[in-house]
This record gives sequence, structure tokens and C-alpha cells, in this order.
Amino acid sequence: MLRLLFLGDVVGRPGRRAVAAYLRALRGRAADERPAFVIANAENASGGKGIDPATAEELQDAGIDVLTSGNHVWQNRGIVPYLADTTRVVRPANFAPSVPGRGSTVCAVRQSRVVVGVLNLIGRVFMAPADCPFRTADAEIERLHSECRILVVDMHAEATSEKVAMGRYLDGRVSLVIGTHTHVQTADEGILPGGTAYLTDAGMCGPENSVLGVRSDRVIERFLTQMPNRFDVATGPALVQGAFVDVDPETGRAHRIERVRERIDI
Repeated sequence: MLRLLFLGDVVGRPGRRAVAAYLRALRGRAADERPAFVIANAENASGGKGIDPATAEELQDAGIDVLTSGNHVWQNRGIVPYLADTTRVVRPANFAPSVPGRGSTVCAVRQSRVVVGVLNLIGRVFMAPADCPFRTADAEIERLHSECRILVVDMHAEATSEKVAMGRYLDGRVSLVIGTHTHVQTADEGILPGGTAYLTDAGMCGPENSVLGVRSDRVIERFLTQMPNRFDVATGPALVQGAFVDVDPETGRAHRIERVRERIDI
């Protein structure tokens, strides 16, 4: 089996530091417990909203092979030329065709002949307008299957129904469908009938004592007053959330999925 690790939305500096510490600790584990390939959603990694080139490089240096994103990917304009050049950071494939970057990528597993495909999609329910993620998935998967058997789909969406539907729709065609965006980890991990691992939301890598990674007092003030205010990333111990997935590299079928929820003192 090839062990993959998918990490939920990385939030700000606390999230980046927690992920780096967690990945360092994993290197000390037995070989069969260490991931061979790591993916993380990084659309909130820079200051709590967006991602910039320096942050992307920092996360890759920490041991992440591919970074996915979502609706906040354009928050830092410096990422635009970076996305045009890199193959290790992707944005949703069902954005308008003219936008910079790529919606999927295929990368080799280190010290291995195995390659892993990563497809990033964004939902349309309670989100900004985008092309159909289901039809986009059809087209992308047909193309990617010519290059790889292992294929991971990050479904960045608000509605649980849309994520569940995508898991069922792609069952048997991809190795993993995992949701991001809500920063709240769900507990519905499992292997679907066709051999696809599934989890509605991976959760987040960010401050534990917060509201979705943001200072609680700032969010509560917004709810109480309905007035705009600054959302600052919280501080203190951080959670690292996501999932390990064991995949057969010959077939691309998942055999096991295990949620990750670790508290990191930083």
C-alpha cells in the first residue's frame, strides 16, 4: 500500500508551524506509518486568507508535495505569476478557463516510480459562481487516468450534500474524495463501494481556541453587532487535522482511511 496524507485548510502562521512540527514528528515513526505523499489545502495559509509564494515555498519545504486551494486563492496578488509557473500548487479546475494556474497536477512520489494525480474542484452551493464541478471532474479524470492510477480530489465546498454527492459520483474512478473549506472536521470517513476513500471535510490546521482559526472575540463581535471588523488569526496551541489513506498503487483503490486530529503546542 502507498500511504497518503491529506491535511485540512492551513490557517495562518500557527497552522503552518503546526503542520511543520507534525510532519517532522512523522519522520521519526516506523516506515509503514509515514506518508509517502502529502497534500494540504493552503488557501488560508498566508495571514488567514489567501496564499503567497513565500508561504507556498515554506509549506513545500516542510514536506508537502502538493498544495490545493479554493475561493480565497486570489487574495494575495503575488500568487498569480507563481501559479502560472508551478506544478505543485493548484486552484479549482472549474474556475473560468482563462484564469492563471492549473486545476490539477501529477507528481512523482519521492524515491518511487509511482505518480499521484491531484484534482482541485470548488462547489457551487452557497459559493460564488463557477463551472459545474461534476462535469469538470469527468473531463479531468479521463485525461488524468492516462498518466496515473492514484487520483486525489479536493472538493472545496460549503454544502455537505454537494460533497457527499461528489464522493458518490466519483466512487470507483478516483482514490480519494475529501472535502475542504468549512474548517470543521467531519466523522464520516469510509471506503465507498467502488473503492474510493471519502471524508466530507478534512478540518483545519490552525489555532484550537478560535472560531475556524480566527480570534473568537472578533467573530463574536461581528455576530453581535453585524458591523465589519478585522478578522485576525488566533494564537496558542494548534490542531492538525486531515486523514491518512492507504491506496493500492496498482489499482488506485483505497483500502483504509484514518482521520487525523493532533494537538500541537507551538
